[in-house]
Amino acid sequence: MQLDRVKAIVTGGASGLGYAVARHFVARGGKVALFDVNDDNGRSAAEELGDAARFFQTDVTSEEGVVANAAAAREAMGGLNVVMNCAGILGSGRVLGKEGPMPLKNFATTVMVNLVGSFNVAKAGAALMQSSEPGEDGERGVIVNTASVAAYEGQIGQAAYSASKGGIVGMTLPMAREFARIGVRVMTIAPGVFHTPMVDGMPEQVYQSLCAQVPYPSRLGKPEEFAETVAFIIGNRYLNGSVIRLDGAIRMQPK
Repeated sequence: MQLDRVKAIVTGGASGLGYAVARHFVARGGKVALFDVNDDNGRSAAEELGDAARFFQTDVTSEEGVVANAAAAREAMGGLNVVMNCAGILGSGRVLGKEGPMPLKNFATTVMVNLVGSFNVAKAGAALMQSSEPGEDGERGVIVNTASVAAYEGQIGQAAYSASKGGIVGMTLPMAREFARIGVRVMTIAPGVFHTPMVDGMPEQVYQSLCAQVPYPSRLGKPEEFAETVAFIIGNRYLNGSVIRLDGAIRMQPK
């Protein structure tokens, strides 16, 4: 699929990796629907991107809300052929913390947003894509999910986060196998430590320590590098049902 033909839903599209992907698409002639829970950031991001972008305030855990907004996004863009799931929360905390065991609500909320939210938007997008006219190789669309290296090397305090991201890795292949019949590919990217708003304001010593943990290049990933990886997935139809680690060869330590 050429990027100038992209008509994409991007969750978490108002900031960070999601915004970088949306900006990459728009700069190359694509159209985007930004799904984000933050109304102010969403409207601002859509305004910055221009006429090719629309904002839909969206809670990815709401089944009815996602279905309605996905349909509205397809109508606004004149089609839908890409779902990019970037929405997520950190949900850090020890299982047995200083103040006692982690409340089950904390674990459930992290899994609900990161894993269930990704599934919710992916299924809504696929349901709409299946009725689209097929392109070359019968392709109707691409779904790209965002996991994390924490799915493989979760650190102490990341039980909830790692479980949510591990679930995304786990559903990639079965979803790709199922959607093969409708011509929709499913891929996942597992990024390492990237420079996003979450690291802004981090103490310099902590920032440099993070950079030093990355074998090569010894720095944090750039959102543009993530966006370029998404673009590569969209353009290469033989990529399907797999997870790409984008991490500078980092392997996270226990803490």
